Amino acid sequence: MKDKLLEQASHEYSPKQRFVALLLMVPIFLFILPWLFIRLGARLDHWLQLPPILDPPFNLILGWLLILSGWLVGMWSNYSQFTIGRGTPVPLMATQKLVIQPPYTYCRNPMALGAFGMYLGVAILFHSIGAGIVVLLFAGLLLIYIKSVEEKEMEIRFGQEYLAYKQQTPFLIPHFRNRP
Repeated sequence: MKDKLLEQASHEYSPKQRFVALLLMVPIFLFILPWLFIRLGARLDHWLQLPPILDPPFNLILGWLLILSGWLVGMWSNYSQFTIGRGTPVPLMATQKLVIQPPYTYCRNPMALGAFGMYLGVAILFHSIGAGIVVLLFAGLLLIYIKSVEEKEMEIRFGQEYLAYKQQTPFLIPHFRNRP
């Protein structure tokens, strides 16, 4: 299994192939998932008779602030993986180099952090406590996957370099201290 993983991860794809893979992911992460969170959240709001989150204009300001900042962190993370790591977040097109430059110096999972911020922003924008709950459940499941699968894969692929990075960089909540 370890050999198969290393063989698959060591295949480097061209920038064009990686770009196409990223383009195929855009509708899922920017449209389908937010739509799904809002739909499920609206049902949960109705079922539990939950009140709306924040009144206008506060929901608009906070919602768009979270959406924009989450999107920017996500794009920065993707760009770093694409250019520095020569890969993508798509597991089948894994990075060829461990990315430990910003934003990955602040936390090991800035892309997940950006996505959670963006999706919580959508929930706030649409006044939905239920959507916020659904986003948090999604975040919890994703973080369990990252901890139990992705981190073990990174240890196999990058060995001691990843273990050292893991030891000095927080999992999700960023720190902005100077690094040695």
